[in-house]
Amino acid sequence: MIQLRSLLIVSSLLLGTTHADTLTGRVVNVADGDTVTILDADHQQHRVRLQGIDAPEKAQPFGQRSKQSLSTLVFGNDVEVRWNKRDRYQRILGKVMVADPNCRTSHCPKALDAGHAQITVGMAWWYRKYGNEQSAQDRGAYEFSEREARAKRAGLWADANPVAPWDWRKEARR
Repeated sequence: MIQLRSLLIVSSLLLGTTHADTLTGRVVNVADGDTVTILDADHQQHRVRLQGIDAPEKAQPFGQRSKQSLSTLVFGNDVEVRWNKRDRYQRILGKVMVADPNCRTSHCPKALDAGHAQITVGMAWWYRKYGNEQSAQDRGAYEFSEREARAKRAGLWADANPVAPWDWRKEARR
């Protein structure tokens, strides 16, 4: 009986790390280029940090443009957030899926990854430090899209020497 209980505990811990929850709701606020607030069907607000990206801080070059880019994509829209973790600020860390803005029907699938879109247009970095928290497919896609954005000098990559947000924050603490 003790062995079975131990096996169940270990199994639940292992499964807990891969179990993903889904949050659905409407984006009611965009704080910056990688953080949104979602209002669910029960009228509860949830702060969500887009997993896999790090956008420029608001006071940083391209910070306001990054926020505007994400706002254009998700503000006022219904989204689906696939997540399995919270950060140290208790924000949900997740993949935010939204309908393609060009879809003109009322039942458009939520098939566009907002974080990946931010990288593609050069409004965010792929957050390599936390790449191991993404699926292998997402890691590959995000890394490739960042390389493409850099090569095209899209968005923040037009700057001769863009400063990564994690470096910007480190300097601000000094």
